[in-house]
Amino acid sequence: MLRQMIRKNISLQPSQVKNFVDTASKCNFDVDIYYNRYVVDAKSILGVLGLDFNQKLTVEFSGHNAEFEQYLDTLAVAG
Repeated sequence: MLRQMIRKNISLQPSQVKNFVDTASKCNFDVDIYYNRYVVDAKSILGVLGLDFNQKLTVEFSGHNAEFEQYLDTLAVAG
């Protein structure tokens, strides 16, 4: 059974990257973060640090982890 992909728009600052990656790493499913066509593994600290933090970022995943989803809600932006 295929799970529906969940997308959340967030704003992330460099000082938040370690906590973001640590929280994403606790998920037992793939988590991607992207803007435009640039996609990186959200569990990779170097990949996430390479993003443009002036842009709205989109996190995409297909599993369920309440802690991760609550954390994303604290970073959420409209749109």
